[in-house]
Amino acid sequence: MRIAVPNKGRLHDPSVELLERAGLHVVDGADRKLYAETVDPDVTVLYARASDIPEYVSDGAADVGITGLDQAREADPGNLEELLDLEFGTCRLVLAAPEDGDIETVADLDGGTVATEFPHVTEQYFAEREVEVDVAEVSGATELTPHVDIADAIVDITSTGTTLRMNRLGIVAEVLQSSVRLFARDDVVDDEKVQQTTMALQSVLSADGKRYLMMNAPEDRLDDVKDVIPGLGGPTVMDIAGSDSVAVHAVVDEQDIFETINDLEAVGASGILVTEIERMVE
Repeated sequence: MRIAVPNKGRLHDPSVELLERAGLHVVDGADRKLYAETVDPDVTVLYARASDIPEYVSDGAADVGITGLDQAREADPGNLEELLDLEFGTCRLVLAAPEDGDIETVADLDGGTVATEFPHVTEQYFAEREVEVDVAEVSGATELTPHVDIADAIVDITSTGTTLRMNRLGIVAEVLQSSVRLFARDDVVDDEKVQQTTMALQSVLSADGKRYLMMNAPEDRLDDVKDVIPGLGGPTVMDIAGSDSVAVHAVVDEQDIFETINDLEAVGASGILVTEIERMVE
C-alpha cells in the first residue's frame, strides 16, 4: 500500500509525525526523495505536492492520501472517499471583497469577477447559489487582485484573517471549512491494510487530550472514587493481594487532571500516577 503525504509546507511535518505516532515509522525520509519505506514492508510513503495528492490517489499512483479537504474538493476526481478527519491544518476558504467597496453579500457579485486559486470550488459555490460570475484563476497574490482591477472579490484560504485585513479585505461569506483528511480510492476502501492504517491513525487521534490515571483506593471508598472518575464506561478496578485497597485505572481528559487529582485525594486515593496515552482503540 502506498500513502501519499505532502512533500513540504505546513502539512508535511504533522503528517509524517502522525504516521510515526501510529507506528508507521519512516525508515528513510531524506529530503528530495520521492518515496520512503516504512517499518511495515507492505507500506510505502510517497511524497507529493498537497494539491497533487487527490489525483495521485485517484489515478492509482497511491492507494490512500493525506491532504486538505480544500485540495480534494478542488481536484474533485470523483472516486475518492474520506476515511478520517486528521484534525490539523484547519483553515477556511472564504469569499472576501474590499472593505470600502459595495459588495456585502454573495448576490452583489452577480455579473462580477472573482479571483482564486480554487476555480472549481468557486464555480460550484456560485452555481449552487445561482449567482453568475467570471472566475479568474490566479497562482498567487490573490489578495492584490481587487486592488489592481483584476477582480471584484476573491476566494482564498485564511486561518486567522490577518492577511485579509492587511490587504483591506473583509469576509463576505464562508465557502468551505477545511482540515487535513485521510482519503482512499473507492476501490481500496475495504482493503485490510487500508482499514488497519485508518484504525491506527484513529487510535492516535483518540488518545490526544487524554491521560491514563492509576491509583490505589480504600475498597470502602470505591463508590466515591467512581463518582470522581467515571472514565470510559467506568474505571477498571483490580484487587491488590493482601490489602483492603484496590487498584483503580481510568482514562480522563487532560484538562480535568488538576481538579480530578485533588478530588481523588479528598476521598482517600493514594499513589496517584498520571501517564500519557500514545494510542487508544475505542
